[in-house]
Amino acid sequence: MAALGYGISDFVGGIASRRVAALRVVIVSYPVALLLLTALAIPLGGQWSTASVLLGLLSGIGQAFGVWWFYAALGSGPISVVSPLTAVLVAGVPVAVGLALGERPGLLAGVGVALALVAVVLVSREATDEDVTPHRFTVKVAWLTVGAGVAFGANFVVLHQVPVEAKLWPLVLGRAVAAVIVLIAAAVTANAVLERGVPLRLALVAGVLDTVANVATLLALQSSMLSLAGVLIALYPAATVLLAIVVLRERVTRWQAIGMVLALAAVAMIAAG
Repeated sequence: MAALGYGISDFVGGIASRRVAALRVVIVSYPVALLLLTALAIPLGGQWSTASVLLGLLSGIGQAFGVWWFYAALGSGPISVVSPLTAVLVAGVPVAVGLALGERPGLLAGVGVALALVAVVLVSREATDEDVTPHRFTVKVAWLTVGAGVAFGANFVVLHQVPVEAKLWPLVLGRAVAAVIVLIAAAVTANAVLERGVPLRLALVAGVLDTVANVATLLALQSSMLSLAGVLIALYPAATVLLAIVVLRERVTRWQAIGMVLALAAVAMIAAG
């Protein structure tokens, strides 16, 4: 559910960022997600602690810069390249940290993790699109993509440490911090503008999907090994790429198709292991 939510949200946010500046999308989607998360957190209750507050703050910082850089990369480069490349780092960071912390998945699950990483790399192979404006994978887009991938991957590591008794409040705090950061960034860069029409509607949809994905991510990371849950969530590009192919007519290569098949196999192996 987390992977699907992120995948569709990334596509919607990327399309909106091709019409207006990325920050103008995020200043709508993040406050919307904050309101929705708060509405979900209140009836669930939860216990605050120093750890949950600090982790929530760190999560918000990572999310703010991650989504800012990611949407900027999606707006300037080909979605079917930017999204999967980001996912390579999103998957790699939690897997590396999980193994460093002593996690040892079962044999079948371990093979599934390796297969998933290969799948993400294959899906990442360069593609072109036939959108009205050409979108190339430039050096600037590459740096934005790397920054976003590291930030999102680190966010998974942080959320994995959130105490279960805190419920959803660390997510609320994180989204509040992220919303403040992107609003300040928007004001400094003269992007504190509330767009209307299609960009606004896309930003609202992205906010709803982002909420679903965040809640599902927290629950998944708290219920499983970081190295397993992180790599499963990082398979979200499959949904993004599929939508890019269908809607934007972005071309998929044979390797990308093989990668998507391997991704499905990896999910089954990790779930069974």
